[in-house]
Amino acid sequence: MEERGLAKGNTASKTHAGHRAGRDVSSALERVREAARKDKEARFTALLHHVDVDRLRAAYQGLNPRAAAGVDGVTWGAYGQDLEANLQDLHGRLHRGAYRAKPSRRVYIPKAAGRQRPLGIAALEDKIVQRALVEVLSAIYEAEFLGFSYGYRAGRNQHDGLDALASGITTKRVNWVLDADIRDFFGSLDHDWLRKFVEHRIADKRVQRLIQKWIKAGVIEDGTWAESEEGTPQGATISTLLANVYLHYVLDQWAERWRRKQAQGDMIIVRYADDFIVGFEHQADAERFLAELGERLVQFNLELEAEKTRLIEFGRFAARNRNQRGLGRPETFDFLGFVHACGKNRKGQFMLKRITISKRMRGKLQEAKRDLEQRRHQPIPEQGKRLKSVVQGHYAYYGVPGNLDALDAFRQELARIWHRALQRRSQKARVTWERMRRLADTWLPHPRIQHPFPDARFRRHHPRQEPSAVVPHAGI
Repeated sequence: MEERGLAKGNTASKTHAGHRAGRDVSSALERVREAARKDKEARFTALLHHVDVDRLRAAYQGLNPRAAAGVDGVTWGAYGQDLEANLQDLHGRLHRGAYRAKPSRRVYIPKAAGRQRPLGIAALEDKIVQRALVEVLSAIYEAEFLGFSYGYRAGRNQHDGLDALASGITTKRVNWVLDADIRDFFGSLDHDWLRKFVEHRIADKRVQRLIQKWIKAGVIEDGTWAESEEGTPQGATISTLLANVYLHYVLDQWAERWRRKQAQGDMIIVRYADDFIVGFEHQADAERFLAELGERLVQFNLELEAEKTRLIEFGRFAARNRNQRGLGRPETFDFLGFVHACGKNRKGQFMLKRITISKRMRGKLQEAKRDLEQRRHQPIPEQGKRLKSVVQGHYAYYGVPGNLDALDAFRQELARIWHRALQRRSQKARVTWERMRRLADTWLPHPRIQHPFPDARFRRHHPRQEPSAVVPHAGI
């Protein structure tokens, strides 16, 4: 990926002629995408016209019909009763400058250790416009973002990031891993820096004003409005794109340049939203990077969470090296729902073990338990179908090679929870364990690995070398 300077220097650059996106072109977004790919310095002056009624309609249809309503109380179904008229009105207000962003409705969801994560629920029309505009802006930024960024990007998901990390650790000379955590990232984004970063590629003043409206709209909590002087509401559609833009300039470009110019040995990077892992061959590189990373983030109103940021010895030779020094087994780190640990396969060779994080499993089981309590008196087949979907969803994400025992433990514990729920249905009728085993065999699928080995899938998805985590195989 080509490098550019910081936002402060580039925002004053002139807009290149000829990049009025989509003019006289049938496939407008393809024109935008191609222009962004060919000219890394191009700034796009006309983008809002891509947000037409058809794109607004597609954005509406792509929303979750059961999602909670925003501060205006308008639901997906109510808005759709007169959809075409509503979209025409929204389109008209949007293009004549009469559209006004509404504050987000503050809600909290439970996190680990009893904490709560604040979320901002946008009003329905804000969701529609944000989703439509994100599609347009993604055509530009997908050509801009680096290869080791995996969060909230089209065609990429958590397992792609997990594959990249596993491939990097097993094929590169990784001996040290930096598990970094940014303190309150979404709540700390500096609005001035964000505006400068957006202006790197977006010269359309109407789009710039739209983004400013959303991040300045504030939040309503318990009927009281509060101004948003920094940060972006976590949960809003636009927030994920803005977070990627912010970290692209603050972290990604800097880290890629650091890897090329300062690292003395191998170095891998994998980032998913604000969660990132960096691997190093040399301890000296790791310590220098960590020190400079803290200084870098402070310049942009961010800081590392000291209690959650760790530099650990990890990799193919970590167990041997620590044993020679009389130390215990290598430490582990968490990433995207999995505990990553150093292990060995049946041949005694190094194997990266990925095991479901226990608190994630407990949280899912507690959620299933609460759901069963509400459905306790439903017929057993209805309960079984519901639990079957829970198990299948769990396997779909956590069914990676080497994690079979954790999958089986999840199924067995879910069967015990179901048994206790059935026992409480009546004081007379009891469900024996023999019957419970038959019910579990009928409705709870047995564990099955659903993902290939990460190195194989990573090479299939990335047949060419990109600035990510692994050297291509000899056949390429």
